[in-house]
Amino acid sequence: MKHITETFAKMSDLQKRILFTLFALVIYRVGSFIPLPGVNASAVVHLFQGDSGMMGMFDAFSGGSLSRMSVLALNIFPYISASIVIQLLTTTSKSLSELRKEGESGRIKINQYTRYLAVGLCVVQGYAVAKGLSAMAPVNGVPAVINPGFFFEVSTIIALVGGTTFVMWLAEQITARGIGQGASLLIMAGIIAEVPNGIMKVFSLGSVGQVSPAMIALIIGFVVGIIALIAFMEQAQRRIQIMYPRQAMAGGAQTANSSYLPLKINMSGVMGPVFASSIMMLPAFIMRFLPTDALWAQRIMAFFTYGTISYMILFTFLIAFFAFFQTAVVFNSEETANNLKNAGGYIPGVRPGEQTMKFLDDIVSRVTGIGVLYLIVICVVPIVLNTHFGMPVVIGGTSVLIIAGVVMDTATQVQSYLVARQYASVIKKANKKSRFRV
Repeated sequence: MKHITETFAKMSDLQKRILFTLFALVIYRVGSFIPLPGVNASAVVHLFQGDSGMMGMFDAFSGGSLSRMSVLALNIFPYISASIVIQLLTTTSKSLSELRKEGESGRIKINQYTRYLAVGLCVVQGYAVAKGLSAMAPVNGVPAVINPGFFFEVSTIIALVGGTTFVMWLAEQITARGIGQGASLLIMAGIIAEVPNGIMKVFSLGSVGQVSPAMIALIIGFVVGIIALIAFMEQAQRRIQIMYPRQAMAGGAQTANSSYLPLKINMSGVMGPVFASSIMMLPAFIMRFLPTDALWAQRIMAFFTYGTISYMILFTFLIAFFAFFQTAVVFNSEETANNLKNAGGYIPGVRPGEQTMKFLDDIVSRVTGIGVLYLIVICVVPIVLNTHFGMPVVIGGTSVLIIAGVVMDTATQVQSYLVARQYASVIKKANKKSRFRV
């Protein structure tokens, strides 16, 4: 134990963060196998067999926790849904908007409100799960719930709320003490955990002749093409030239400093598709565990059925909406224009101040429009190929986008730590040399 402690103490800060992140992901995966009390997992798993729709996607995002009906079945999605609601309220509520402007203290309070709302959503979803499991018909004579009733419903709600709260806490710990964004890393871990099962399923279908070798090759080429497109578009930028006042040099010469303001094509990152998927999953998730005898319930299920025209239209609209919304949150054109004006910078041919703000708004709108088209192609085209052309896509475009986005973001953070460490060592050597000279 002493040797392990000494070894850990000798590690660099980056090594400790990577080790902490890996340890947290292992704990998360272990938790996904802890079953809900009083539930027969073997009976529940039949509910998800052959489901490639919204419930299958939800199960894939949770790393199989939902089909195993573990205590982490709801995963972090109540928190994501709560974040969507709070962000929308921040743009419409004056008090929340002022709270966001208070800096770190305001951000802490908003995060606390988000957690409270996430717990409330988790209670509602937990109740739907408990009622649905109690109402399930026995599978091969095996009931889904051993002792249904009030105490089972209460224990299920408590277990699911506790599991979601633990996942929220774990995500925050990864963000603070590890590498990368905690919530995105947990979702990525769940997706990657289910990829081998999807690959084995496709090759098993090929072995029995249900999928031709040409189709398997086409699937592999399609996935590789999506990855290449994501890698290209996530690095694509629209650079705006920024000029600064001329400076007098020796001999009376003058020079003008110039730089560029980089605007990413997909400034919203993976949050647009993640938010859109969360909204689409919520009604399907709740309705799956509630009786659907009523006509209104059947209409809702039909509207949110995976692969239908109504589903794809709504999904496309939500992707576009959240992409523009998240871009507006990330990039403030008025603040950027004011900062340029205060620093003496200007865009050639554009007056500082209000005209610069309008110019930036126009550029960001056009750039985001291109990014939205790219997101729609990545997220919606695989659904069309899967549901209308019979291509058994191993992993959806949204999943690939999440994995690629998280990997690139994490790699960027690792590179930043390495650069900071390199600069720190250079400064340390320079300080030693100056002391020696003195």
